[in-house]
Amino acid sequence: MGQKINPLGFRLGTTQNHHSFWFAQPKSFSIGLQEDEKIRDCIKNYVQKNMRISSGFEGIAHIEIQKRIDLIQVIIYIGFPNLLIEGRRRGIEELQTNVQKELNSVNRRLNIAITRIEKPYGQPNILAEYIALQLKNRVSFRKAMKKTIELTEQTDTKGIQIQIAGRIDGKEVARVEWIREGRVPLQTIRAKIDHCSYTVRTIYGVLGIKIWIFVDGK
Repeated sequence: MGQKINPLGFRLGTTQNHHSFWFAQPKSFSIGLQEDEKIRDCIKNYVQKNMRISSGFEGIAHIEIQKRIDLIQVIIYIGFPNLLIEGRRRGIEELQTNVQKELNSVNRRLNIAITRIEKPYGQPNILAEYIALQLKNRVSFRKAMKKTIELTEQTDTKGIQIQIAGRIDGKEVARVEWIREGRVPLQTIRAKIDHCSYTVRTIYGVLGIKIWIFVDGK
C-alpha cells in the first residue's frame, strides 16, 4: 500500500518553513487557525474582485502571517503585482481595512506588505492557476501540461511533476493523468520540493490539480 504524505509537512524543519509564525495556548489554538484562514480567504477574494485584468489569474504564490501581541504582519508573495495594485497605495490600505473588518480585532494592528517574486513560473500555486485557467477555456489537458512544463524551463527548477484528476475532458469515468520532466525525489528529505494542491470547477465537474517542483538539493 502506498503511504502518502504532504511533501511540505514531511520536510518541515529541514528545507521547509512554516507559512504562519505565532504561538498560542492549546485552548486558543483553533481560534488562531481560523483567523489565518479568514485572512487568506479575504485577501484572495479581494484580489479576484479588484484585478486590473479580469482573467481569474491571481498570481499569489503564498501568504505569510506573523502574529505578535499587538501586531499582525501579513506578507503576500505575488508573481504579477501589476495585475493588482502596483503603484496603488490606496489598494493596500483598502485591503487592510477589509481584512481588519473580517477579523474584528481592536487591540491588534494589521500591516500588509507585498513582495514580488522574480521567477513566478517556478511557483506551483501560480502554475496550478495557469492550468486551471486553460482547462476552464476548454484547452486540452495534455497541451496545458506541456505548456506549463515549457514555462518552468525558464526558471532554475530541476524537475516538475503535474497530476490532474477527475472527469478530464468531460469523460464519464474519472481518471488520473500525470506528466513528469526531470527529477522529483519525493522520498529524499534533503531535496527541497515545493508542492501545491489546487481545485478547479469546470462545466464537467471538479478537477484536482497537484504540482510538485524539485527546486534544489541532492
